[in-house]
Amino acid sequence: MEIFSYIDGFILILYLIIVLTLGFYYSRRNEDNYVDYFLAGRNIGWAAVGISIFATNISSEHFIGLAGAGSMRGLAVGQFELMAIFTLIFLGWFLAPVYFKSNVVTVPEFLELRFDIRIRKFFAAFSIVIYIFTKILVSLFAAGILFYNIFGLNIYASSILIVLITGLYSVTGGAKAVIKTQTFQGIVLILGAVILSVAGFIAVGGFGGLYSKLPSDFFTMFKPASDPDYPWTGIIFGAPIIAFWYWCTDQYIVQRLLSAKSVNDARKGTLLAAFLKLLPIFILVLPGLFAAVLFPESKGDSAYAALIYSDVLPLGLKGIVVAGLLAAIMSSLSGAFNSISVLFTNDYYKIRYPESSERKLVLVGRLATTAAVVGAILIVPLVKVISSQIYLFLQSVQSFVSPPITAVFLFGLFSKRLTSKTAITTLIVGEVIGIGRLVLQILQNNSVELHPVFIWILSINFLHFSIMLFLLSVSIILIMNLKEQAEKNSYALNLNSLVVENVSEFTSGIVAVKQNKKMNSNLVMSVVILVIIIGLWSLWN
Repeated sequence: MEIFSYIDGFILILYLIIVLTLGFYYSRRNEDNYVDYFLAGRNIGWAAVGISIFATNISSEHFIGLAGAGSMRGLAVGQFELMAIFTLIFLGWFLAPVYFKSNVVTVPEFLELRFDIRIRKFFAAFSIVIYIFTKILVSLFAAGILFYNIFGLNIYASSILIVLITGLYSVTGGAKAVIKTQTFQGIVLILGAVILSVAGFIAVGGFGGLYSKLPSDFFTMFKPASDPDYPWTGIIFGAPIIAFWYWCTDQYIVQRLLSAKSVNDARKGTLLAAFLKLLPIFILVLPGLFAAVLFPESKGDSAYAALIYSDVLPLGLKGIVVAGLLAAIMSSLSGAFNSISVLFTNDYYKIRYPESSERKLVLVGRLATTAAVVGAILIVPLVKVISSQIYLFLQSVQSFVSPPITAVFLFGLFSKRLTSKTAITTLIVGEVIGIGRLVLQILQNNSVELHPVFIWILSINFLHFSIMLFLLSVSIILIMNLKEQAEKNSYALNLNSLVVENVSEFTSGIVAVKQNKKMNSNLVMSVVILVIIIGLWSLWN
């Protein structure tokens, strides 16, 4: 605690006061309005949508994981952030209008319109389980490591405290309180991360200091296909499969989109989030390289905490940086709690009790959020199953579960032939294989002796495994489509037409730009983002 001044402590307390004040202020008038509680009244502007998506995504595992991976292998881990940007642009231009015009509350409800209620229930239940392990558990584990390394706090005590504080306004306020606090938290986490990055950059002597003290391999973003962590083949073909599931089909992200007040706000907000996703390379990955130079003994998961603990930052600024960490953790947890609540209420309770009043549904939503908070506290002891290099662990888990969902969703959007039976079969078979691979990895991490065949399976890079599982899922769909007759689903036909219409709208926009020499703001932002990515690839290749 000697590294923390009274000014730093005051800043932390002030941050918590502002967050709780915002949370409780926007909790008003949510007593009996279903749309207000779960979708913030569908009245969120594009700036809040974009910052909320970014804040929901960035959590403690990004701070500790991206910096940790950067300190071990360099800039290559930033490729996951860049691949996410392409998917966000796709979401904004093509899927945002489809989601928005469908007038649904959840992604599983959207899938029921395309398929049937079995898909809706399966996807809702599966999403809740995944949130527990890839959102809540991983965030708490990373937060525990950070606060233990900085303050010496017990990992379980710090996790429980964070969950309780976040749960207070998540339960009472619903989506509006969550999104409004996330907007503030997004600004705080960016500010804190920028301050530490600038201080670290100065301490190492700029890029000249980095280039002279680190291996040249640290500045190569495209690794050989044989690389155990970041093969270029896996990055180009495997990472987008994971990204499509996460950004385009996950209620955790799409719920922010569905809360927008118009299609344009949804699209522009998504593009703003895509622009903000350029930041992690500079404010989260590069600090790992700074730590590798300044504190080589603290590489890996301790890298980011080592920078905070050191004298790189003057007293008074450390409070802002730690407030940024808290903001990242709390924004992601509140998003997970809110998503679990709406999935249970909308896709289970409301189906079973369709005559329930809006007031009762909001009450059920609050109870579901409370259950999620209690569940988060109960699973804290499970953090020991998580391996080191936490960001890679998170990506590997997602690579095992995302391919079947991505395959089914893409075929559901662009093919009229995909039937409900084929979709549910693909999901079940694909997820059994993916979860089986995850179980093998956990057993290996806990020193369990495995059969040579299983060891060989584990030797396949997780990104390459993601590609293989995606191709298997596509094969199942194509084979079953040959035997199954297309279902007569009027909404499926309308959905396909809507997708085609959005593609035509995008193409017409590009043609108009060429003819009239006039760009709208969305196209300008998309082009600027893509140019920056190409520039980064050219610089660090």
